[in-house]
Amino acid sequence: MVSKYYNFIVLIFFIGVFGFSQQDSKTVKIISYNIWNGYDFGKDEKRRAQVVNWIDSEQPTIVGLQELVNYTPKKLEEDANNWGHLYSVLLKEKGYSVGLTSKSPIEVKETIFEDMHHGALHCKTGGFDVFVIHFSPSSYKKRQQEAEIILKKLKEVVKSNPNYIVMGDFNALSPMDADLYKNDVLLNRLRLSNKDKGGAGNLAHNELDYSVISSFMAFPLIDACQKFTNTINERGSFPGRILGKVNSESVEELVNRLQRIDYIFLSPLLSKKLSNAQVYNKEPNWYLSDHYPVGVELKMQ
Repeated sequence: MVSKYYNFIVLIFFIGVFGFSQQDSKTVKIISYNIWNGYDFGKDEKRRAQVVNWIDSEQPTIVGLQELVNYTPKKLEEDANNWGHLYSVLLKEKGYSVGLTSKSPIEVKETIFEDMHHGALHCKTGGFDVFVIHFSPSSYKKRQQEAEIILKKLKEVVKSNPNYIVMGDFNALSPMDADLYKNDVLLNRLRLSNKDKGGAGNLAHNELDYSVISSFMAFPLIDACQKFTNTINERGSFPGRILGKVNSESVEELVNRLQRIDYIFLSPLLSKKLSNAQVYNKEPNWYLSDHYPVGVELKMQ
């Protein structure tokens, strides 16, 4: 009788522990997406609906967006509600805005405009300090300046919160991808577009620049996708195949100049909870934007 009673207690204990661990463990999915000119400056409702449906299918916890052109807080709220988020914040209503949506309440810590090309958002949601950024597309020196501004603010964040994220369109290359740009297609294209710009363009001393992303890695911040991908075909976030018709480029030409300029960076503590990361650059996203979205999954307990 005592033995049966003991076994019953042990069984209840393990069920309780297992049940608690199941309930206490949750996956946090974060997506960053440059939606390309606010869906043709608000005119392409079909593409907007396709992006909204894709994001909804992924069921993310937090979404950072770039190029919210012709957006209002109400319009972003509509999109967010359609993928199950009750909370959203838009940086600005004029120009190229960034935005954040979340399943959890959002506290705006700072809207960052001074010396920034497009601006940046610093918010707190779900216990995370989140920066959504969109750096200059035309000057590596400007991007260096913007990176310095964000990293200076991060130095204050780390004093009170070890859970921080920086995501968005950095318009900058990673040194971890340097060996993947072997065919010089990207470099030659940039040299052509950089002609007569001297040191004011996207090339440093007429070579690919890795300084901006290097500064984030040195902070240190952890490049989520680099841990789960190997080739540029897996990592490339730009250009999307939708640009083929716009630029009269073949699929082969677009694939040959694939580059990674969109990132989600995690604090060292959060990186230990990383269970998956990817650039969604396969067929479902080929024609939704000129950029491909980036996503990470964290196992939080």
